[in-house]
Amino acid sequence: MNTNKPGIARLVAEAGGLAVAGQLAAPATAFAAGPDILLPKPAEFIPALIAFLIIWFIMAKMAWPMIIETLDARQEKIESDLKAAEDAKAEAEQSAQTYEERIAAAEREADDIIAEAKRDAEVMRADMLAKAQEESQAIIAKAHDAIDAERAKAMAELSGSVVDLSVEIASKVVGDTLDVEQQRALAIKYLAEVGSLNDD
Repeated sequence: MNTNKPGIARLVAEAGGLAVAGQLAAPATAFAAGPDILLPKPAEFIPALIAFLIIWFIMAKMAWPMIIETLDARQEKIESDLKAAEDAKAEAEQSAQTYEERIAAAEREADDIIAEAKRDAEVMRADMLAKAQEESQAIIAKAHDAIDAERAKAMAELSGSVVDLSVEIASKVVGDTLDVEQQRALAIKYLAEVGSLNDD
C-alpha cells in the first residue's frame, strides 16, 4: 500500500509542476505589462489553485503521515539506541564491579592460602626440630649408656685383673697364711673401698 502512495503523489506533483511550468513558459512580453504581472489571471488562478489544493490534499493524506511515521520511527530508534547504550554502559559498569570484587576475593583467598601455608610450614618446622631434638637426645642417651656399659665392662675386667694381681702379690708378701679364697675376698673388699672413695 505504501508503494502506491508515492506514485500517486508523484503524478499529482507532475501535474502541478506542468501547471507551474506553463506559467513560467509565458512569453517574455508579459513582463512588459507592468504590475499586472504579479496578479494571476482568473483563468490561470483557478487551475493553479485546484492543482495546489490537490497537491496539498495528497501531501496531507499520504506523504505527510509517511514523513511523520518515518520521523517517529527514527526518533524511536534513536531513543532505543540511547537506551541500549545506557543499558550496555550500566552492564559494563556492573561487570567491571563484579570483576573487581572477584579479583579482591581471589587476592584475599591467595593471602589466606599463603598465611595457612606459612603456618603449616612453621608447624612442620617445629615438629621437625622437636623430632630432631628427641632423636639427638635418644642418640646421646644411647651413647651415654654405651659408654657406661663399656666403662662398667672395663672396670669389671680391670677389677678382675687387679684382684688376681693382688692375690698373687699378697700370697708372695704374706705367704701361705691366707688361702686363695680369703685373699681374693680381701682384695675385692679393698677394691670396693677404693671405688667408694673415688666415687666420693
